[in-house]
Amino acid sequence: MSGNNGTNEPEATHDDVLPTEPQSQAAPSADTAAEGDAVAGQEAAAATPEVRDSDESEAATAPVRRAVPTEPAAPTEPAAPTEGDGSPEKAPETDTPTAVIPVVKVPSEQNPPASDAPTEQVPQITVPPAQAATTAMPPASPPSATPPPAGPPPVAPPPGDGPGGPSGPDKSWSNIPKRTIALVLGGVAAVLVVLYAADLAMSSGEVPRGVTIAGIEIGGESRGDAEAILREELGPRLDTPVAVIAGDTSGEIVPSEAGLGIDWDATLDRVGSQPLNPFSRLASFFGNDEVGVVSTRDDAALAASIDLVTAAAAHEPREGNIVFEDGVPVPVTPQPGQRLDAEAASDVFAERWPFGDVSLPVESVEVTVTREGLDRALAEIAVPAVASDLVITGHDGTVATLPRQDIGAVLSFAPDGSGGLDPQYHPEAAIGILAPQLAATETEPKDAQIVLDGGRPSVVPGTEGNLVDWEKTLESLPQLLATEDGRSIEAVYETADPELTTEAAEELGINEVIGEFSSGGFEYASGVNIRLAASEINGALVKPGETFSLNGYTGPRGAAQGYVESGIIEAGRPGKAVGGGISQLATTLYNASYFAGMEDVDHTEHSYYISRYPAAREATVYEGAIDLAFRNPSETTGVLIQTIGTDSDITVRLWGTKTVDVQSITGDRTNYTSPNTITLPAGGSCIPSSGAQGFTVTDTRIVTDVNTGAQISNKTRTVRYDPVPVVKCVSPEPEPSDDEPTAGGGRPEGGTSPESGDGAAPAQTESEAPAAPETEEPAAARPSPGDFVPDFPGVEDE
Repeated sequence: MSGNNGTNEPEATHDDVLPTEPQSQAAPSADTAAEGDAVAGQEAAAATPEVRDSDESEAATAPVRRAVPTEPAAPTEPAAPTEGDGSPEKAPETDTPTAVIPVVKVPSEQNPPASDAPTEQVPQITVPPAQAATTAMPPASPPSATPPPAGPPPVAPPPGDGPGGPSGPDKSWSNIPKRTIALVLGGVAAVLVVLYAADLAMSSGEVPRGVTIAGIEIGGESRGDAEAILREELGPRLDTPVAVIAGDTSGEIVPSEAGLGIDWDATLDRVGSQPLNPFSRLASFFGNDEVGVVSTRDDAALAASIDLVTAAAAHEPREGNIVFEDGVPVPVTPQPGQRLDAEAASDVFAERWPFGDVSLPVESVEVTVTREGLDRALAEIAVPAVASDLVITGHDGTVATLPRQDIGAVLSFAPDGSGGLDPQYHPEAAIGILAPQLAATETEPKDAQIVLDGGRPSVVPGTEGNLVDWEKTLESLPQLLATEDGRSIEAVYETADPELTTEAAEELGINEVIGEFSSGGFEYASGVNIRLAASEINGALVKPGETFSLNGYTGPRGAAQGYVESGIIEAGRPGKAVGGGISQLATTLYNASYFAGMEDVDHTEHSYYISRYPAAREATVYEGAIDLAFRNPSETTGVLIQTIGTDSDITVRLWGTKTVDVQSITGDRTNYTSPNTITLPAGGSCIPSSGAQGFTVTDTRIVTDVNTGAQISNKTRTVRYDPVPVVKCVSPEPEPSDDEPTAGGGRPEGGTSPESGDGAAPAQTESEAPAAPETEEPAAARPSPGDFVPDFPGVEDE
């Protein structure tokens, strides 16, 4: 080291020298004598510091290592120095006495001891004779002599410079040779490696330590044993009900019934092989590794089971509200809603069922009304609203009352979006309660009428009315309900004009017949129905641009309205029903509107042709299914319907202002089709028919201006009629008894003849007169898409 003349001796200061106990007087060996002389010299120097000579500064500055004080030691034989043991060699003798101070070598990072290194020379310090004599160790006193006076007290080393400090010997790790530490650590590592290898070898082929599946410990087992254990403990769980919780609902699901099973191979594959990471192996001694179960699943069955259990889990939030029960406001506490993801719930159950109870994920849907907002609306609005009745006073002191117990029909609440409730007022509900009580104080307006007096239309003037203006009367309803006292106000009346005033009726221009048609040939029952329906539409007014509907104007046509059973067409053949025969009125009305220039909105021809109606210019109706409707195309003039019925015919006239002329051109009949024959049991439900051919025919309507003759429109309508089937109502002959004699070899009369063979039908009796020849042709097809005739319902009026 530097400052040491190239030697490897560590530096020392004069403070390192400590006083030592006197040595025994036994003759020391050469090495120990030198060591004793050095110690004695140190003690003398400490006792007589004033002795100095010219070499004092050199001796004082020479490197010195303090010896650690020890107990007096017994004399020992000098040990022969061995090679490489680190003992100092014996200094060569000289003529000049010297004091040898041994240097204690301290192992350090820079100069560690080595058993194989050559023995180092211990540096010696030469002391002049005078000083050497002064520092010689005095002889030890006899045991009985008085001990010499103690030397000066030892000086405490500076911090960090004594035992345990950086420059003094101590017992810390820094004093242990690195080789020793390395050997120890290497030994530990070797032991650990051996233990690791032994653990890895012994566990080869086994399930890693600490592994559990659904809480079942299988660590350390072979794969086969692990599967056996799992099958024994997990298998029964498939058929055991599992508790399922979904929000505030619960239920049970049996996994096997929900389409779940266990994939044993995939489950064991999750376990994996023995971990090679030593830390993972060490951690396995102190914890478990849950790997879970791989389930097989039938998604449809699983979804069905989840739906059954969680059907009640999903519900909408219930907002806070106030309802009224017998006039008492009742708060409805807000309650959050729940949403359930069925797919996510299925996945969770499929994964967690082996562990027992399963909680399915639900999403909470929050409400907007707070408890504070609910309480505020209750105290400030609802409670005052039912404090007393609401009174409305009309003409002549008539009083209408809205009772407090009915306030709930007039007042409700809705969330205001800020945590509170907004009041919702319903004047129409209040009017429904109050108006009937003041009806006697009102005068209804009367529309002007157009009547046929003396065969000519005339206007009967309308009259004004006087009605309660409920909108104005109840405009202060919120303030009234907020007031607990003085809830009485006056009704507001206003004059009401009729819907059709006298001036408006006169401006409709109803002054002449613009279309008329008559038909007859109906039987009695049909006549009853026709005249009744005709009376209902007589006087009907069709204002400019309005549409008239026969079914809509007459309403129901049943027995309660006076209609009787008459002819209809059912399933393509004649039948009977209450209200039958109205098609005769429909056909007559259609033709009157046809020639009056009305716009055809809806009309349907019969499925087969009826000879008393004009071909391709007739209409059938059936309540709720088939209607007749036309529109008044004029923008200024109205149309008045007049009906005249007798026992044999019906006439319809349309009055208005004539603006057009109408011409009808009926085409030739083509594409004839023959009827088929239908045989039915005789009885009230069978109406015989001789049948008729079907055919196709067209009708062209040409509309021209009445003043100029200019053509306005030219439209052709094609109609295809089905053949009328031949209907035979038959009844079998009564079977003869066993006692009745038979002709021709014992067969009953009318029975099967020998020529007909076994199984021939018995003779039949027809209940109708002449019939059309039978045919094997099937019924004619319905109109093609190019024809105008729409589909027919199963029943139509005749």
